[in-house]
Amino acid sequence: MLRELFQKQAELNTRIGFDPDELRRNFDPQKAGEWLNNYLAAMSNELEELRDCTYWKHWCDEAQQGRRYYLHDLQNARVEVIDMLFFWISLAQCVGLDADGVMDLYRQKLKVNHNRQQCGYSMTGKDETDNKSIQLTDPTQECT
Repeated sequence: MLRELFQKQAELNTRIGFDPDELRRNFDPQKAGEWLNNYLAAMSNELEELRDCTYWKHWCDEAQQGRRYYLHDLQNARVEVIDMLFFWISLAQCVGLDADGVMDLYRQKLKVNHNRQQCGYSMTGKDETDNKSIQLTDPTQECT
């Protein structure tokens, strides 16, 4: 199913001027960075729209009544999450990932996250050393 989502998103992105398949064939860091920033801005907006489905403002009447963070618009929250999925897939495509690459990296990062929890993950002294070994295992997935 993830492959289908990536395919459909590639079709939509191509209609608006970003061809992720072309970017994977001929990786251009300038073009990738431009589209990455476009999608980051869009994703940021969707995050705010999702937050607005709750009474997150500590000064609002609902928060004062003890309903801060109450999810008052479930229907719209669901749509905003899907909007973020559109942009999340687009972000992945901007860095040259397809569905298979995402699954590959996800599985590796999942192991790191489980290990962090098992070993008492703490922010003190945190570094990203355990992330350094996470790489696409299929060399054909790498952008050139």
